[in-house]
Amino acid sequence: MKDLSNIMRQAQEMQAKMAEAQKKIEQIEAEGVAGAGLVSVTLKGKGELVAVRIDPSLMGDEAEIVEDLIKAAHGDARKRLDSEMEAAMREATKGLGGGMLPGFKLPF
Repeated sequence: MKDLSNIMRQAQEMQAKMAEAQKKIEQIEAEGVAGAGLVSVTLKGKGELVAVRIDPSLMGDEAEIVEDLIKAAHGDARKRLDSEMEAAMREATKGLGGGMLPGFKLPF
């Protein structure tokens, strides 16, 4: 029984470390640039699009509107993708509910 309690403790420690790593990942930002700097996007760690910049020379006065529409479309796609991924995980883990360790969550 001592081995089982050690396994449970290690699993909980691992889960806590993974949660901490996820929080750190969410704060990371990266910028991608194309067209010699004429277009740039900034993403957060989980793929959230936080900024789009299109040089006005490419679009005239409409650049800001297009940037906002791109961010909105990206957000909609992320929500749909997350929903599909959750459904796929539920299907993949169906029937594992009783066999999982208490407090152990998927995906990591």
